[in-house]
Amino acid sequence: AVLDFGTKKNILKCFSEPGAYLKVFPAKTGFDELQAFEPDGYFLSNGPGDPASMDYAIKTIKQILETGQPTFGICLGHQLLALANDIPTYKMHHGHRGINHPVKNLLSGYCEVTSQNHGFGVSPEAIENSDKVEITHINLNDGTIEGIKVKSLPAYSVQYHPEASPGPHDSRYLFDQFLGTINEHKKI
Repeated sequence: AVLDFGTKKNILKCFSEPGAYLKVFPAKTGFDELQAFEPDGYFLSNGPGDPASMDYAIKTIKQILETGQPTFGICLGHQLLALANDIPTYKMHHGHRGINHPVKNLLSGYCEVTSQNHGFGVSPEAIENSDKVEITHINLNDGTIEGIKVKSLPAYSVQYHPEASPGPHDSRYLFDQFLGTINEHKKI
């Protein structure tokens, strides 16, 4: 189930090419309607705006997390996943725009060259004090948070755009990783 806050066609393509069946739901779709689709996982899309003003989305994402199903967010979806876990967001002095932003994946130790387009970030101090969320990716230019994982759930997100086209493809593995998480979760 794709919760559409402004998703890009190429994101849908990155999921559908390996065989995922997607249904795209408008941003204000209620949790019951999402559940009626009986999805194997949830994708929280990118989009414009201040995530802190989207109470309806935060509420729905909290309900999604209660299911324990795999959840993946990109950009605005990343910020909303953080807010659903009580991690505040803030307006950046200078947003991240364009390509060639170096991001370190703290889980693998590798650096990814990324494409970005956002003006809000998630609070590093709140994550460091959180028992719910851990940092998975950081921006090597300014140290901002670029990825998080919910510790007790198969839920994670990234701030940048792994689907960028044209742009770097270093992070395309995230789509396969999420589909693999869904397949592993279905076996449980």
